[in-house]
Amino acid sequence: MNQTPMTAAGAAKLEEELKRLRSVERPRIIAAIAEARELGDLKENAEYHAAREEQGFVEGRIKEIEAKLSHAQIIDVTRMPPGDKVIFGATVELLDLDTDSEIRYKIVGDDEADIKQNLISIHSPIARALIGKSVGDEVTFNAPGGKTRTFEIVEVEYIA
Repeated sequence: MNQTPMTAAGAAKLEEELKRLRSVERPRIIAAIAEARELGDLKENAEYHAAREEQGFVEGRIKEIEAKLSHAQIIDVTRMPPGDKVIFGATVELLDLDTDSEIRYKIVGDDEADIKQNLISIHSPIARALIGKSVGDEVTFNAPGGKTRTFEIVEVEYIA
């Protein structure tokens, strides 16, 4: 199977969630199921059914995280050689040529993307347009909604 790029910070976040699910959530749900079983008839026991449903969700999430981590190509951006070329993990300062406003994006893996924190997926239209470009280059791409946007790359950094 193909490896999926992920920053070291993104991998650490998933590892932390996996640890919490295994060591906190799983035991709590097992205790809730045991407690619900003591209440008697399982057919009409809402607590039992709710706990079993939650257990299914948690076990599914554990398997999902394990699969993501097993197929992750973890890239430590702090070890990237300094340069002005945009690659995975780069933090890019852009000048919007339409509005003259500046914005910073960090290019991360799909699971790490969060537009509210200016973390964009490597597979997003803007990231695909930026990859391989250098400081001073103009980048034009089709944004969601069909609008064409043009940016100039002002700065490229590799920070954690």
